[in-house]
Amino acid sequence: MIISKTPLRVSFVGGGTDLPEFYQDYGGAVLSAAIDKYIYVILKERFDRRICINYSRKETVEDVEEIQHELVREAMRRTGVRDGIEITTLADIPSEGSGLGSSSAVTVGLLNALYAYQGQQQPAERLAQEACEIEIDTLKKPIGKQDQYIAAYGGVRLIRFRMAEGVEVIPATVNGGGTRRLADRLLLFFTGRTRRADEILTDQRANIPDRIAVLKDMRDQAEDLRERLEAGDLAALGLALARGWELKKRLSNRITCDDLDELYARARAAGAVGGKIAGAGGGGFLLLYCEPAQQARVRQALSGLWELEFGLERDGSKIIFNIRS
Repeated sequence: MIISKTPLRVSFVGGGTDLPEFYQDYGGAVLSAAIDKYIYVILKERFDRRICINYSRKETVEDVEEIQHELVREAMRRTGVRDGIEITTLADIPSEGSGLGSSSAVTVGLLNALYAYQGQQQPAERLAQEACEIEIDTLKKPIGKQDQYIAAYGGVRLIRFRMAEGVEVIPATVNGGGTRRLADRLLLFFTGRTRRADEILTDQRANIPDRIAVLKDMRDQAEDLRERLEAGDLAALGLALARGWELKKRLSNRITCDDLDELYARARAAGAVGGKIAGAGGGGFLLLYCEPAQQARVRQALSGLWELEFGLERDGSKIIFNIRS
């Protein structure tokens, strides 16, 4: 049996500049952090050579090409595992529409587990790159590259997307008390709304030619925020989230709505310095930066929402159990 454990993430600033329609001409950058909520992939050999997959539904098939779960199918094709296996995916939170990078965490975790099943240990760069190839090139999802890389690498990272398709992953050292002090100032609330990111991102991509100046500002925010965090200026994150959210809303009219704007306004009025809807927008989780002295007021203002308590995660996808019978 093999078990992989892959973190979800919160994206601070720069999201949208990881789309090829932008970074291939201008270069992109995001600042993201892995969190201590995970996707688990469990692999077990089957004696009958069939393929059994357990997720929100159950599939039992004879051949890889019959698999309906497209991430499992493509990860198996990529790694060369063809049959005789049972795969179960588990998530710490409901994965669909959360805005926390769950789909890419599933892909990275599948690749990691399937390679380990064959006795191979692959570096984070390869896991991230192959997850991008599966989701973007093979499955034609209208997504960027940040989720795959932060899931594979973990930590707090500045991720640069080069014009020539290269990706550079740089640790963002958080001084002034470290990542624990930073995490103590972050709150996550489930908005009660889920959405399909594909629809929002398709619209966002179509608008890129008219939003170049906005995206350049978002890219530059990521570089600037890394410098500020390394200088110990944790409060800069709250201000960056506030400004970044205003910029992000200009990318597509699907990113927010009156209900989400009202929730955000209540949080700001109660003392949150800044925040954003996680991921593509439209629903999922509301991420807020709030000093500890104001957090009780913010929680009261959002008392109708479920809060997800979390910390930041140092590690990326890893194998936590590996026993072959």
